[in-house]
Amino acid sequence: MGAGPTGLVLALWLTRQGMAVRIVDAAAGPGTESRAMAVQARTLELYRQLDLADAVVAAGFPNPAFNLWVGGRRRARIAFGEAGAGITPYPFLLVYPQDRHERFLIERLAGLGVEVERRTELLDFEERDDHVAARLRGPQGEEIRAEAAWIAGCDGARSVVRHQIAAGFPGGTYSKVFYVADVQARGAAATGEVSVALDRADFVAWIGYDKDGRGRLIGAVEEADDVDEAGKACRFEDVSHRAMTDIGLEVERVNWFSTYRVHHRVTDRYRRGRAFLLGDAAHIHSPAGGQGMNTGIGDAINLAWKLAAVQAGRAPDALLDSYQAERRPFAERLVATTDRVFTLATAEGGFADFVRLRIAPLFAPVVYRLEAARQFMFRVLSQTLVSYSEGPMSQGRAGDVRGGDRLPFVATVDNHAPLSAMVWQVHVYGAPRPDLEAWCRTQGIALHRFDFGAAEAEAGLARDAAYLIRPDTYVAVAEPDASVANLEDWRTRHGLTLGQGAA
Repeated sequence: MGAGPTGLVLALWLTRQGMAVRIVDAAAGPGTESRAMAVQARTLELYRQLDLADAVVAAGFPNPAFNLWVGGRRRARIAFGEAGAGITPYPFLLVYPQDRHERFLIERLAGLGVEVERRTELLDFEERDDHVAARLRGPQGEEIRAEAAWIAGCDGARSVVRHQIAAGFPGGTYSKVFYVADVQARGAAATGEVSVALDRADFVAWIGYDKDGRGRLIGAVEEADDVDEAGKACRFEDVSHRAMTDIGLEVERVNWFSTYRVHHRVTDRYRRGRAFLLGDAAHIHSPAGGQGMNTGIGDAINLAWKLAAVQAGRAPDALLDSYQAERRPFAERLVATTDRVFTLATAEGGFADFVRLRIAPLFAPVVYRLEAARQFMFRVLSQTLVSYSEGPMSQGRAGDVRGGDRLPFVATVDNHAPLSAMVWQVHVYGAPRPDLEAWCRTQGIALHRFDFGAAEAEAGLARDAAYLIRPDTYVAVAEPDASVANLEDWRTRHGLTLGQGAA
């Protein structure tokens, strides 16, 4: 349910793995507002699986750097290309408006024979022994009966699916009202980069769309007396321009403007039986860092391969419980992190002003000069640091790589190229053991061998270790001794058939 980026990606990945899908949305068509802008490096890595990455990058604008402004001066600049060099094939923040992004995904889905059913909404559903029976309201108001093996709620913050399964949505709402505006601007900060400006209880974030002054502004509305609970009834002229003025940002034209209240919530239940929650239906938070849409896409890809495996009889139903076990902790950490960032940026009072105007200008340049700090910040922002190492499907450690981690990228050989296949596979950096080769043949999975050298060691990989890679490109087992017994024990314990043949 729901044809935003999360629902569309779920439908694409399921269809690609041979599952029949039905995707419905209450809207008459795809969104016409830019909304989410940032496509992070980890999302682009995953998009390689459907040959989407190159086309998305070509259609968007790679934003090269992040700037911090305090008191009208630029205090620090992080070049994404430097911070992300060697970490990912996509060392930048891609700006790609959500309305264009959705249309692109819809076209790719249509190319696979799946059309979005518009002006169709979910009324309710009932879980049966082996399927879900749903009632829909169609475009003419008619009632439609539908059956499916599973139902996925990608239907936003007011999710009907979430209410139906009685899942809680604990959290809160920020007291301030925020605005978002797509504008044409000029000035020192009106470049094709990201800028965040801090001032006394005022801040503005600028995301450049190009090098000609087009971009997005995000900020706080200081006086919210004339703003209703939904964050409406406010004009761009009514918001504070102090932080914009401090960095010499002059808005020449406003193309789109909206206000809203920001919530920070995570559902207490990602799954009940045959129903699942993804994206904004499961978690909502501040837009700090451009993480929301990317997190929903991550939910979809995590769930898709598991549904396909269970539906094909290659895994037990218990595999689906790992969806919540892996994705909910990440959402909780993300909400906590963005909450701290937004609280610091918008808090009022003398102490908050002291931190923003005195501490931040001293601390930021020192941190940004440290390569390790720059790389860490890039990894967090790009979501390449996301790990399921504490999850039930993860085992072992070889070098610096744990079961559950994203497989490190080695640029010299592009070891991520084989990950474009949505299948189980084993990677060895060095010499594979003969019994490991035999085990892979028995399982019907590919073994990819790479030479071990300085680049592999720098990436944290271990010589001659075996890395069992999941269909969503995360490491399932990092086996330092390439022990077939340990790999087979893990496989049988989880009841998995790794090859793509019949179970």
